[in-house]
Amino acid sequence: PPPLLEPLFPPQPGASPGFAERVRQHKVRLEWVRAEPAGLRGAVRVLNLAYEKAVSVRYTLNSWASCAEVPAAYQPPGPADGLTDRFAFFLPLGAAAEATLEFAVRYRVAGAEYWDNNEGANYRLRGRQRALPAAGLPQDPDSTAWIHFI
Repeated sequence: PPPLLEPLFPPQPGASPGFAERVRQHKVRLEWVRAEPAGLRGAVRVLNLAYEKAVSVRYTLNSWASCAEVPAAYQPPGPADGLTDRFAFFLPLGAAAEATLEFAVRYRVAGAEYWDNNEGANYRLRGRQRALPAAGLPQDPDSTAWIHFI
């Protein structure tokens, strides 16, 4: 089975009270993440300071000995508040997801750069193998059967 990434932070910061105010104050904030078999999917909310903007996610699997960066894509239509934009990202991890993943979000706009690094702690996810089914348990004999209609 593929590894499972376990967030070491609340995986939906955008659902917490005061999220919109934190976006206004810091200009960029992680909205949510979801671990998938092939990697990590998530969304970022940024304050709409100018039309042209770039959002990316910088991540590492080896405590910053090396890192990679992926761009986030604008997600229309924007949030109903009219003040922020949403960007989506996917970090392709594959088999490397058994390691600890750390990432931070970068927002470049109007000649300035803003970061969301989880208040200096980075966003961290621990990789772990999914539990295998316990051996010796009876299995449904029909679980692999084909149904044929005449």
